[in-house]
Amino acid sequence: MLLGIDLGTSGVKAVLIDDAGEMLAESLAPLSISRPRPQWSEQAPDAWWSAVVAAVSGLAARHSLMRVRGIGLSGQMHGAVLLDAQQRVIRPAILWNDGRAWSQCGELERREPGSRAMTGNLAMPGFTAPKLIWVAENEPDHFQRIAHVVLPKDWLRLRLTGDLVSEPSDAAGTLWLDLERRQWSAPMLAACRLEERHMPRLVEGPDISGHVTAAAATQLGLRPGIPVAGGGSDNACGALGVGVVHPGEALLSLGSSGVIFVVDDAARPDPARTVHAFCHCIPALWHRMAVILSAAGTLSFVTDLVGAASEAEFLAEIEAAGMPAEPGRLVMLPYLSGERTPHNDPAATGVFFGLENGSRRADLGRAALEGVAFALADGLAALEAGAEPIGALSVIGGGARSRFWGRIIAAALNRPLVYRQGGNVGPALGAARLARMATDGVALDEACPQPPISFVLSPEPALIDALAPRQALFRQLYPALKPAFQNSRLPAC
Repeated sequence: MLLGIDLGTSGVKAVLIDDAGEMLAESLAPLSISRPRPQWSEQAPDAWWSAVVAAVSGLAARHSLMRVRGIGLSGQMHGAVLLDAQQRVIRPAILWNDGRAWSQCGELERREPGSRAMTGNLAMPGFTAPKLIWVAENEPDHFQRIAHVVLPKDWLRLRLTGDLVSEPSDAAGTLWLDLERRQWSAPMLAACRLEERHMPRLVEGPDISGHVTAAAATQLGLRPGIPVAGGGSDNACGALGVGVVHPGEALLSLGSSGVIFVVDDAARPDPARTVHAFCHCIPALWHRMAVILSAAGTLSFVTDLVGAASEAEFLAEIEAAGMPAEPGRLVMLPYLSGERTPHNDPAATGVFFGLENGSRRADLGRAALEGVAFALADGLAALEAGAEPIGALSVIGGGARSRFWGRIIAAALNRPLVYRQGGNVGPALGAARLARMATDGVALDEACPQPPISFVLSPEPALIDALAPRQALFRQLYPALKPAFQNSRLPAC
């Protein structure tokens, strides 16, 4: 068996696949986020390891883990895990959806004017490099202690193998990687007062990065010495899980964040449109992404806001309420953690516009689902500007469970959505597939086939027409509110 572990924002998922690549079992252990100040988002790495132990234990209840022959890792991108010379965590990890380092983005690009050309990306506060400038300016004692900076999944690797290793798909999200060369960039590191000695060594996703130590094996109920693949970022591994591994193929990820992801055979950066360009977790492949910071996270927020029992029950209530008899103008901007594509605005906030005396909680829920769909449509427009059109999108992530939401998104994007078997498993499956490649030397197409199609949601003309007035209003609101967002921006922390 091969084990895939995905360190998400809201939980750790672990999956087992057999030697033929078939899913055997999955297990999930939840995580929580700490928000000690506005715009901050942090987690304790020790909580990640506890969740890994819990998730793997959930698999052990159904299968003998003594049969595991290889491990793959996936994880949330951009997080800054700071380690001292004894490899101890210095402070809580600063996560991908943390917005405190917005002013440090401009400082980074001032220090290194070639930043966009080297990294292929705009400096955004969620990326790792601006966070380190923030730490240097605001927590100088912590900064002075830094011996190593690692990404979240790579901290798990350190606990598993004792080795400090990363790979290009995740490293590209730091702004310290030369995108085309797939190697650390000395000028970008120097702009943050760091050197390559602070960085883990790089391997490719299907390479062996290390082996499980005796101590980790005891904690997890595994055999010591199991090889651990290089792995990949959550989005890249999610693509592997649904076989999105050839140029032009694309997916839609509905996790805590929302992502439209398209594979490229070369680095094709487009920072002017706030499109992300990163390495894929397969050698000689890259990808572009449009990212919104709150997708399924928006549904979770509104579910809690209105006091619904669960997201599943709230979705059923929204669907039962149906579309409004009149076009209506209740719209939600889902910018709960700021926004990336296409606005690159950490000061943006969530907004309900058009509330009336007759508004019900199901109306708020529908507005949330539509708002995420409209934001994704803005991201798709940015991806396609000046590039080849994107066709059907394979859907992954927890939000893939809702066919009702899928109909709304297909209409807003005017694209077919393809739902494949196991699509809700997400990046953990891709990580396990990388473990199979690393352990057995299996070729890409054999290891990463596209799973069978469960169903396809094609855009419905009537729904496109029903959404059109609110989608047009949605696109007016951000430009109208941007000055207010900027004027209310919190001072630098």
